[in-house]
Amino acid sequence: MAAHLALMGLKVTLYNRTFDHISVIKKRGGIELESAEDGPHGFGKLANATSDMGEALKKAQMIMVVVPSSAHADIARTTAKHLKNGQIIILHPGRTCGALEFAKVLRDEGCTADVTIAEAETFIYASRSDGPAQARIFRIKEAVPLAALPAIRNERVLDAIRPIYPQFIDGVNVLNTGVNNMGTIFHPALTLLNAGWIEATHGDYQFYIDGVTPSVARVL
Repeated sequence: MAAHLALMGLKVTLYNRTFDHISVIKKRGGIELESAEDGPHGFGKLANATSDMGEALKKAQMIMVVVPSSAHADIARTTAKHLKNGQIIILHPGRTCGALEFAKVLRDEGCTADVTIAEAETFIYASRSDGPAQARIFRIKEAVPLAALPAIRNERVLDAIRPIYPQFIDGVNVLNTGVNNMGTIFHPALTLLNAGWIEATHGDYQFYIDGVTPSVARVL
């Protein structure tokens, strides 16, 4: 996402909690992006790469949070004292009630800035990292629901993001985007109903595979 935004001409700062994960990007000044012939590709030159949240958010207008949902609370705590009125925060994706959790953590941390928190139903890219400063986009999804908290701010967020991502559409509200994420259905059922793990060994590798029995599959 950082490389693609940079290639679209935006001034992008990349933040990571662990500087070692972005040290090569910092040294090179950007990310090499590959994709299909008609997709975005080239060197995405970044304005900055840092593990200092205050530095990352100093001039930010839109904040893209692209982390596993288990990290949303931590990111919210880290951003709380640096946020300013008018900033837009978008979780990619919100997963299950991510925007609600993010907003609660900001309140708990005493953040009084008037920011808009929004979430996407799913991640807009099918992509992967090919190296410390290389990324590859396999596909960009054609329509991704996006909703703000509160929903009355949906159009404000969509108006801000559509010039760069026309794929985002009105997701109604964050309960709709959250419940429609497949993880909401898939993971809780496995956690609650799965009797255990299937362990398999191949050479020097050990694999732990979620056991989806016919009865668990019916519940899904």
